[in-house]
Amino acid sequence: MDTLSNSFLKLVQIMNELREQCPWDKKQTIHTLRPMTIEETYELTESITNNNWQGMKEELGDLLLHILFYARIGQEQKQFTLNDVIEGISKKLIERHPHIYGDVKVNDEEDVKRNWEKIKLKEGKKSVLSGVPTALPAMVKAARIQEKAKKVGFEWDNKEQVWDKVEEEIVELKEAIALQSIEKIEEEFGDVLFSLINYARFLKVDAEGVLEKTNKKFIHRFTQMETIALSQGKNLADMSLHEMDAIWNEVKKQAPK
Repeated sequence: MDTLSNSFLKLVQIMNELREQCPWDKKQTIHTLRPMTIEETYELTESITNNNWQGMKEELGDLLLHILFYARIGQEQKQFTLNDVIEGISKKLIERHPHIYGDVKVNDEEDVKRNWEKIKLKEGKKSVLSGVPTALPAMVKAARIQEKAKKVGFEWDNKEQVWDKVEEEIVELKEAIALQSIEKIEEEFGDVLFSLINYARFLKVDAEGVLEKTNKKFIHRFTQMETIALSQGKNLADMSLHEMDAIWNEVKKQAPK
């Protein structure tokens, strides 16, 4: 514990020294840091997707530095201190885990989640959906909304019912396409996506994560296709879809799933 404490305090000291002495660090505000924090977060998620533990270690360090940076600025603005941040999350964790720090009994993780929502409402939140950040990417936000609704019982009984809903939304999308109404097509396409994300949740699949894996797989196969075409003295732009598809199928056979 002493080693951990010393390492943490050393990092806090470095952050303070940089803020006081480095021209770049002196100029930063919460608003200039924000886009960099978002970038660091996405770099962490990429490392997680790739099971890159070394990358995760590095990106977690970068995010920790950002947390200390915001806390330092908060202290300068007389809004809060680093100690306030630490004490705040400790208090919240204890209050939201009465099954650990109190006498509440739970049977499984679903009971824990339901208790969380009840506690949050007691804390003053007006809606179970109020805890979903508005700035989340749409796919992640959809999954979070569905999870929140589930915690108060607004949920299908099984995945078969959810798939029926997916099929129902696809039919409505086809009807909108037949009507050639752009506004209706957009609405129904959104409903299809929302219902598919819900189905993914019932399958215990991270929709955002698996889509990113598919993106990476497509990029890998497409660049391989470009390489093969160039080795044959061809350019994809000059090839027919049939020719490209033949190379694509070869790449699929060679590439790991």
